[in-house]
Amino acid sequence: MDITSSPPAAHPTTTAGPWRLFVSSRDGLITLAALVAITIHLVLWLGVGLAGWARDWPLVVIVVAGGIPLLIDVLKNAVRTRGGADTLAAVSIITAVILGEWLVAAIIVLMLSGGEALEEAATKRASGTLDALAKRAPTIAHRRSGEDVAVEDIRVGDELLILPHELAPVDGEVIEGHGSMDESYLTGEPYVVSKSVGAQVMSGAINSDTPLTIVATAHAQDSRYAQIVGTLRQAEDNRPPMRRLADRLGAWYTVVALALGALGWVVSGDPMRFLAVVVVATPCPLLIGIPVAIIGAISLAAKRGIIVRDPGMLENASQVTTIMFDKTGTLTYGRPSITSIHVAPGIDENAVLAAAASIERYSRHPLADAIRNEAQARGLTLPAVEKVSEKPGQGLTGEVGGRLIRIGNRKTAYRMDPASEAVIPRTAAGMESVVLLDEKYAATIQFRDAPRLEAERFIAHLPRKHGVEKMMIISGDRESEVKYLASRVGIDEVHAGVSPEGKLDIVTEHNRHGKTMFLGDGINDAPAMATASVGIAMGADSDVTSEAADAVILDSSLERLDDLLHISARMRRIALQSALGGMGLSIIGMILAVFGVLTPLAGAIFQEVIDIGAILNSARVAMHRGSLADFDDE
Repeated sequence: MDITSSPPAAHPTTTAGPWRLFVSSRDGLITLAALVAITIHLVLWLGVGLAGWARDWPLVVIVVAGGIPLLIDVLKNAVRTRGGADTLAAVSIITAVILGEWLVAAIIVLMLSGGEALEEAATKRASGTLDALAKRAPTIAHRRSGEDVAVEDIRVGDELLILPHELAPVDGEVIEGHGSMDESYLTGEPYVVSKSVGAQVMSGAINSDTPLTIVATAHAQDSRYAQIVGTLRQAEDNRPPMRRLADRLGAWYTVVALALGALGWVVSGDPMRFLAVVVVATPCPLLIGIPVAIIGAISLAAKRGIIVRDPGMLENASQVTTIMFDKTGTLTYGRPSITSIHVAPGIDENAVLAAAASIERYSRHPLADAIRNEAQARGLTLPAVEKVSEKPGQGLTGEVGGRLIRIGNRKTAYRMDPASEAVIPRTAAGMESVVLLDEKYAATIQFRDAPRLEAERFIAHLPRKHGVEKMMIISGDRESEVKYLASRVGIDEVHAGVSPEGKLDIVTEHNRHGKTMFLGDGINDAPAMATASVGIAMGADSDVTSEAADAVILDSSLERLDDLLHISARMRRIALQSALGGMGLSIIGMILAVFGVLTPLAGAIFQEVIDIGAILNSARVAMHRGSLADFDDE
């Protein structure tokens, strides 16, 4: 049999180190320029003894050249997020410029750009999800006549040649050739599937080493790959915006600071009091402390085989109330095996198994591998297949030794052979395939895809330790199989036979009621991942799935997922310590500034001391050894 495991895709990684990402950004360059400008100013002032514009010109240059772009960004963000952590910094810069306090203004530019550069370095990725999809999509197809045409010009009925290692441009049916195709990008199942005359081909599948000729059964825009791309684009366009932790804290903090600054100005009649208050209030524990905590969490996750692609998910992962699991490869190992074979009277079990294994070489279903493995384990010789076909609603059919073999479900059997209803086993828990010989019932093959050993403990652990209120399985597999798994792991709600579009609709509905997490491992899960508050890819077999996910767990381990939830909670806890502790000290400084105890420059220095403390505390996020997962301890 030609169904084999396909090699895993390269692990998603960033293309540059954190320092290179930092200095390559506009905000990183402004930060470095601000440091240089402040240093030159101090040398001209303290070293050379210059005064006035002779010493202040470096500050003026950086405040004008670097401050204006930052202020424009702040205004845009304020409109989008209803104000946040950086609004107060903008007020401080403007006030300092009006009052001629160029050193104070330059220090705030330094702090604001530094925080933005840190966060940008943490969030920057090599490419987007739709970019990855676009790079994979073929643009040219080869007609059998030898003419190359644009994919969008393909019509139903066109005969197309797919060369070795090319992607199928449209959905079709093989009419000539015998080979195999990698469909793991589309199905989420890591298998290379044999193809012969009559076999169905999905657009986006990768051909192997043998040319195949297909007849197009759909236009490019109606093919499966295009449908998934369209669904994913819809998901990304309609994903609800998340208001970041720093913005939520910064909104009320800004109001308090401006009120105190105004009070100091009114009471004293001195506008320098207002500047001193807003300089002390500049929320660098938010602008820098929280990004440092996030970067520490990304590092901590990476050490455990977790690639964080969207740092914003670290603020949300520990807050999710609904978790949705795809079935195969998340809660199971994705390796179903045969548990029993029930044969009709007069049918030889080994003979029907050998015949079934012969035509299952041409199926994309993962059960095919289980049938082949069982036949191989029994040492059976597989007869040659003369024809094979797999059409929707008709099951997998083929001619073996002059007899027609059909493999489908019990509904297919009831339709083809009504008498089979009396002899097919009534129990349909888990997975099954029904085999017909010459349209007469021959056997029922039953399978189980074993749940992960730790799955039941992990599901029970989520409500107790992570506050998860609702869990469900959303799968494209049959209902009996999904319900069986749910009963084994302790999940009550299941959605079976669901398409990628259906998964997207379910996630969208639950997003209205709280933060959600979706776990999957195939391109068919990408739209749901992109829509959920947090999308987690289990494994790195698909570059598109990894791009759509907020984080990738490389070894598909539930223990690593528990690590991620604890890392998120640890990051939020320490980030809040830094933010709230820093803001508390800043409020004390603001009160001192209201009464004139702190000048604007002294306030800037006081704020820098607070910043250092916040940064050092935030750096503790990365300082944890060993596993954080604890569900095995219960």
